[in-house]
Amino acid sequence: MTSSNQQPIPAARPVIGEEEIEAAVRVLRSGRVVQGPEVAAFEEGFSELVEGRHCVAVNSGTSALHLLLLALGIGPGDEVIVPSFSFAASANAVRLVGADVVFADIEPGSFGLDPAAVEAAITPRTAAIMPVHLYGHPAAMDKIMPIAAKHKLAVVEDACQAHAAALNGTPVGAFGSGGTFSFYPTKNMHSLEGGMISTGDAEVARTLRLLRNQGMEQRYANEIVGANMRMTDVAAAVGRVQLSKLGGWTEQRIANAAYLTEHITAPNLQTPTVAEGARHIYHQYTIRVSGDRDAAMAKLTEAGVGNAVYYPTPIHRLKPYWEPDQKAGRNWDLPETERAAAEVVSLPVHPSLSAEDLERIVTAVNELGENL
Repeated sequence: MTSSNQQPIPAARPVIGEEEIEAAVRVLRSGRVVQGPEVAAFEEGFSELVEGRHCVAVNSGTSALHLLLLALGIGPGDEVIVPSFSFAASANAVRLVGADVVFADIEPGSFGLDPAAVEAAITPRTAAIMPVHLYGHPAAMDKIMPIAAKHKLAVVEDACQAHAAALNGTPVGAFGSGGTFSFYPTKNMHSLEGGMISTGDAEVARTLRLLRNQGMEQRYANEIVGANMRMTDVAAAVGRVQLSKLGGWTEQRIANAAYLTEHITAPNLQTPTVAEGARHIYHQYTIRVSGDRDAAMAKLTEAGVGNAVYYPTPIHRLKPYWEPDQKAGRNWDLPETERAAAEVVSLPVHPSLSAEDLERIVTAVNELGENL
């Protein structure tokens, strides 16, 4: 149990410091608060994380996915291959453009799309593959990109949990037709709320800028049908401060994860694995529990160690997907997805953890592991 003088260790701790507050106030006092110079500067700064690709800021990670699919011309009649072991937004964006979701299984180590499952899922209607860099570990892009090239498919990277992750030196968001990032408060960096799209195609970038702003570059000169998915300058100013700190925070997450992996020794628990050549930036530090997961989580909570399951229900089993698929006679065979959903638990790994916090986490996890 948590002693009376020990505070619970939160699973995540969003950072909003004085620099972020001062940046927001500065913009508010300027009177230039929407789609202004702060947004442009944020886009330019973020571009350095994705090998200089064009970057387009929007109001959320979900909007980023939605608009990128639209800009790539994906819509009714198309299929997009998506992992079911992800947040629902990955598949929701596909549905929002009118395309069909085809679920493929994952690799047990990285939790990313299994390239063999991707190739098996391709049909004449397949238009795109959506790898999700889950928990901050890059998907197997070295194998997925050749498959996409072979079948002439777009690759939409869902990098919403993977700011600054990389594979063989290439950052996520710089592999495919485009990449998407989220700046929700619990992400490795945030802008209060927001998203970013990266693309190497200047025409796609221009289309994205039109789509986010009612289809216009010049006021009242609408070129296409668009929406209002702009980022505010307040959000961008906060994001710029956070971006300046991302490098240090990332190294601290990696160091915290290394400590946990070295010191968690209990049986019945599996610590995260990292693929060769991968830079895992540990948005989540996710273990597998062989045994009664609910009991393990309850014991961790009692010990004051925050924990959570991302994600307990695979997307294909959620009502908006399960019911239509059952009516259509589709039954997805996703054994690794089902197993991951039943076993995963994420532990605190954020950069605000102290040495004492890390010791407490290890002690609590090892004690529960021995008793499962």
